[in-house]
Amino acid sequence: MTNPKSAIAALLFLGLQWGGSMAVAESKGGGCGDRLESEITAIQRRYAPSGRERWGILAATVNPSPTLYRQNDRQYFIPASNTKLLTTAAALHRLGGSFRIRTSVYRTADGVRIVGRGDPSIGREQLDLLAAQIAEAGIRQIDRLVAEDAYFRGSPYNPHWQWEDVQSGYGTPVNSLIFDLNSIPFTLFPQAVGQPLRLEWDDPQEDKIWRVENQTITVAEGEPEFIEVGRDFTQPILYLRGQLIAGSPSEATAVAVTEPGRRFVDQFQQALAAAGVTVERTEVTAEPSSEAGEEIAAIESPPLSELVQEVNQNSNNLYAEALLRSLGVFQDPANGDSAAAGIAAVKKSLSELGVDPSSYLLDDGSGLSRLNAISPEALVQTLQAAIRSPFAAIYRESLPLAGETGTLGNRFVDSPLQGNVRAKTGTLAGVSALSGYLYPDGENPLSFSIIVEAIDLSVTNQRQAIDEIVGAIDRCYSRDGRGK
Repeated sequence: MTNPKSAIAALLFLGLQWGGSMAVAESKGGGCGDRLESEITAIQRRYAPSGRERWGILAATVNPSPTLYRQNDRQYFIPASNTKLLTTAAALHRLGGSFRIRTSVYRTADGVRIVGRGDPSIGREQLDLLAAQIAEAGIRQIDRLVAEDAYFRGSPYNPHWQWEDVQSGYGTPVNSLIFDLNSIPFTLFPQAVGQPLRLEWDDPQEDKIWRVENQTITVAEGEPEFIEVGRDFTQPILYLRGQLIAGSPSEATAVAVTEPGRRFVDQFQQALAAAGVTVERTEVTAEPSSEAGEEIAAIESPPLSELVQEVNQNSNNLYAEALLRSLGVFQDPANGDSAAAGIAAVKKSLSELGVDPSSYLLDDGSGLSRLNAISPEALVQTLQAAIRSPFAAIYRESLPLAGETGTLGNRFVDSPLQGNVRAKTGTLAGVSALSGYLYPDGENPLSFSIIVEAIDLSVTNQRQAIDEIVGAIDRCYSRDGRGK
C-alpha cells in the first residue's frame, strides 16, 4: 500500500514547483556569464551523465542582490540539513543571541521537582552542578524526586523520520529533559580480517545492560565500509551490521534512548548520590505542576549564539529540533504540539525577515524529514536576510569554514576557497546540498545555494560536483570583482 506522504515526497523529487514555469539555467554574470553556464553544465554532465539528476542552483550577491547564476532556483528540493539554516535564522531573529534555556529545581511539600525546558547541552557536568547546589542548600535526603518532562508538548518523535533514523544517535527523541543528547555512544574497532568489529561503550556500565547482536565483520583493503545501527524499542538489544577495513580508524557512533525522561532522572539521582544526597523514590511526569514552589537550584544553557553554532557547525539534529520547539513554546505556549508551533514560528520570523513563505515547506527543524521542501531561492533569501540583520556576525560565524571547521573541515582543502567559504552542508540518501557565503568577511559577499537530487550518484560524486560548481562560481565572481 502506498503511503500518501511518500507519494508527496516522490512528487517533490520529480520537480514540483512553488511558482513559475520549469526553470532552465540562466546566468547574468557580465563578461563571464556564458562561460560560467558552460562550466556548470560540463561539471553536471561529467559527474552525472545519465541526466536523471535534478539540480537547483542560485548565486547572488547580497547587496544589491544581482543574480550571478540560477538554475531551477524556484523549484522545491529536499534540502536535508540545509533546513537548519532556516531554523537558526528564525531562532536568532525571535529569541536573540543571548537567549538561554533554564533548568530549575523546586522544593515541594514532599520532596523536589526538577523542571526541564529542553536544554540540549546537559551532560553529567551540568547535573553535578545542580546536585551540588541542592547539597549546599542543606538537603541530604529527598523523599520524592519528580522529573517534570512537560515543557515541550506533543510527540518526541517526528512521525515522518525514517525508521533507521530514530534508532540512531542522530535521530534521538526530543523532550524537555535531555541528557547526553538522548543517545548512548560507543565506538567500533576493526580487528583482523574476518573477525567482527570490537564494541567499546563510552560508559562501561552500559556493557552490563545491553545485549549486542553483532553481525559486523572486518574486511580487507579495497572493500567498502559501512555501519548500520539498530535497536529494539522495548528492551536493551543493540543490532549491528556493517564492515570496516582492517587497520582503518575506529568508528564512533551511538544508539537512541527510548525513555529519555527516565534516563535523565536516573542520571540525576546518581549525581545527587555523589553529592551526598539520597533519594527515596523517583518519578517522571508529563504534567506541569500547578505549585510554584521555591527554586533551590538552577542551571542555564550556553547562549543561543553558541547553540546555533553547534547546530550549523556540526549539523546537530537534536539541538535544531530543541530550538524549533523552544520557538514554538515562546510563540504559542498553549499549543499541544510544540514542533508544529515551532514551524509556524519559523515561518512568521522568516516572513518578517523578507523570505517568501511560499518558497518552502517545513516538516521539521533539522532536515531529517524528506517532507521538507525548500527552494534554492528560499535559502538564498534567508542567507541574505541574515547577513543584513543585527545577528549577522553570529549567523555567519556559526557556519562551517571551508577546509577548516565543522562539516566543511575536509572540503576545499588546499584550494583558493579554503577559508573563503562559510556554508551549511546537507546529506540524505540521494540528496546533497551546500548553501552559504563566498567571501563572508567581505563588504559584498556572494550567497549561494546548490542542491542535487540524484539517487544513482554517490555521495562522494555529489559533493565533488557541488564543490567544483562553487569553484566555477568563485572564478566568475572574482573576475567580475568581489567586494572583499
